[in-house]
Amino acid sequence: MISVKKNFSEIAARFEFHEGCRLMPYYDHLGKLTIGIGRCIDTNPFNTAELKAIGDWRHGITRNAALMLLRNDVQKCLEKLKKLDFFAELDDERQYALLDMCFQLGFEGLLEFKKMLEAIRRGRFNDAAAECLRSKYAKQTPKRARRIARVIREGIWSRE
Repeated sequence: MISVKKNFSEIAARFEFHEGCRLMPYYDHLGKLTIGIGRCIDTNPFNTAELKAIGDWRHGITRNAALMLLRNDVQKCLEKLKKLDFFAELDDERQYALLDMCFQLGFEGLLEFKKMLEAIRRGRFNDAAAECLRSKYAKQTPKRARRIARVIREGIWSRE
């Protein structure tokens, strides 16, 4: 399984590449209130400890606070991904692909990719990548979806 402690800097760099880092609250392309590196406040509100650490977020947060929120979100996603009986058997890159999708879509949103997940379970990565690209997700964030589909298909991360 992906080690957040060991690989968090790489995970954070990839997420920041996709999401950007905005220290002031903003509304994303779907109209959801967001801050930091993709923290959707509307669907993932701050817990008590996070609020204590970040203070008055309405006037902005620090980069360290953005990274703390991201670390918490990645950890939550990884805990949920453990529920997929095949997740631990995947290589790091394909685990990352599912982590990225879970982060962006939520675990319930990821579970809607039934054909893709079944293809991954069976090691049919070409089919899984094709299913990834036949989705609303791919229409809404086409560049990101193409990158993630490539990771699923080839097991190799690339910014292209």
